[in-house]
Amino acid sequence: MAWFLCLLTAFLAQQAAASPAPPATPALDFGFYRAAVEPVFLAKRPGNVRCVTCHAGGASSALRLQPLSPGATSWTEEQSRQNFQAVQRFVSAGASPLASRLLTHPLARAAGGDPFHGGGKHWMSQDDPEWQILAAWAAGRTAMAPLATKVRIIQTNAAGDNTHVIDPVTNKVVGIINDIEVPHGVTSAPDGSRLYISDESLETLDVVDARTLRVTQRIRLSGRPNNVAISKDGRKVYVGIAEGSGALDVIDTATLTNVKSIPVKGAVHNVYVTPDGKYVVSGSIGARVISIVDAASETLTRAIELDAGIRPMAFDTNPDGSTKNIYVQLSNFHGFAVVDFASGKETTRIEHPPVPGAETHKDGLQGAPAHGLAVTPDGKTLWSTSKVYGYAYVYSLPDLKEIGRVFVGQHPEWVTLTPDGKFIYVAAAGDNTVFVVDVKNIKEVARIPVGQVPKRNATALLQSR
Repeated sequence: MAWFLCLLTAFLAQQAAASPAPPATPALDFGFYRAAVEPVFLAKRPGNVRCVTCHAGGASSALRLQPLSPGATSWTEEQSRQNFQAVQRFVSAGASPLASRLLTHPLARAAGGDPFHGGGKHWMSQDDPEWQILAAWAAGRTAMAPLATKVRIIQTNAAGDNTHVIDPVTNKVVGIINDIEVPHGVTSAPDGSRLYISDESLETLDVVDARTLRVTQRIRLSGRPNNVAISKDGRKVYVGIAEGSGALDVIDTATLTNVKSIPVKGAVHNVYVTPDGKYVVSGSIGARVISIVDAASETLTRAIELDAGIRPMAFDTNPDGSTKNIYVQLSNFHGFAVVDFASGKETTRIEHPPVPGAETHKDGLQGAPAHGLAVTPDGKTLWSTSKVYGYAYVYSLPDLKEIGRVFVGQHPEWVTLTPDGKFIYVAAAGDNTVFVVDVKNIKEVARIPVGQVPKRNATALLQSR
């Protein structure tokens, strides 16, 4: 009998060694959770309350999130780690996404979700980008794979609470960013992962995830913001502060924190990074000054004073890529001035001629009869809008001869070009419409309805499916 037991023991040991061990349950990654999952709990979806509204503090639900600190728009790392522990209880790591209550409870029943969720249904499909983020995290992944980037036109609406995303191939609105009241300036990360929008109502820089088009973080600023610009490497966002003595707030895009406030000359209306990336340029209406900040040292190096308030600006370059001229629209001037960047001297001023037979507007100009300016990527033409006549004037460069004009709606404001320079998009604030113009033929090709009083716009490469 002893020999049989020995033989059986050896056989069972051999079988155990030959059998593969059961797969280990993947660990849930905190970094991925904090960067991508937790912002889902703070996001505002049209028609729904935020997850944090019901699940933080004294909520009666099983999932308890930490209450936000007074005045905070996101959680501290310590609070996030507490949330991480709480949320894990509702995830079956490594299993099918539909095995996790975190993913089924807010999912529509027709899409595989639970019959009822007291906070309503937040996702109508498993294809929703937010649901996909949660599913990837529950599967044990540490990050989302980057998507291909596509050109998008971003149009903010100055009298609204949304921003429109336009596909320049179809000239259709393909997305709407909600929950930013009085959005002002907009810029994008070079890798297409984020948009940055200045939020006048909350005095924050709002970070928008490109996949979901939802606000993931709000960064406190030193005052009410106007326009924004991003460094060439994408590491810094510069936000113009439009009150007090004037400043450029510097946002570190790695940590998403406000790391510095650079004093400049006068409250800032607009801010730009020069084409070579060496300088940050801001303009002040009240002080009538263009401030030049060295991007490397983040210090004010010089100021150019003109005889009127500084409105939109555009730049062209020398053959070596350095900045040649600043083209600047001025308060109460129907046209633009040209300033030599090296010397800081104004070299000429161009006034837009009347448009025979066009309806003339004098009301609501806000001291800016001309308020939209751009140099085409090839450096051959300058486009300038007129709120008085509703036209865009086109000038050849460098001789500044008018070569055409085209109607672009009532009270045209900002303009942005596609990267190839073939089309220009003009925000017609009086029509709640974006006009699309063929640059070569100086001819309107489309009109796109957007939100209330569209003004600032930008061209972006966004990660998109």
